[in-house]
Amino acid sequence: MQIVELRSEAEHREALPILRELYPWLDEGRYAELLAEMVDDGYRQFALRNEAGEIVAVAGVAVHVNIYYGRYLYVYDLVVTEGERSKGYGDLLMDQVEDIGRREGCETAALAVSLDREGAQRLYERRGYLKPSYAMRK
Repeated sequence: MQIVELRSEAEHREALPILRELYPWLDEGRYAELLAEMVDDGYRQFALRNEAGEIVAVAGVAVHVNIYYGRYLYVYDLVVTEGERSKGYGDLLMDQVEDIGRREGCETAALAVSLDREGAQRLYERRGYLKPSYAMRK
């Protein structure tokens, strides 16, 4: 297993099938369009590759600053391909990205998780994430 930062357009495209497990509506054109803006805003993508070099998990994060959190790491995406779940890969990626947040002076790590993703909620709760508020959108 190896965790790598995805930097090239080809590497980001390679992650798309995994991300579609979280965002099934995401097509290649929209992904490229969003990714371009997100990278400009500090978004970074990491992947866990298995022994065969295949991506089995992806995490996307960015460091931001606001009044509520101070300097914080926001985890936008964390997805492990369905056939590889419950093997500790989500924890490995979270260890990596949380370490990046610490090195970049973050006071907090934050994320939002869908109400129907109970396995993901358990992962984050085991890692010490709390539910101090509701994420809302309009």
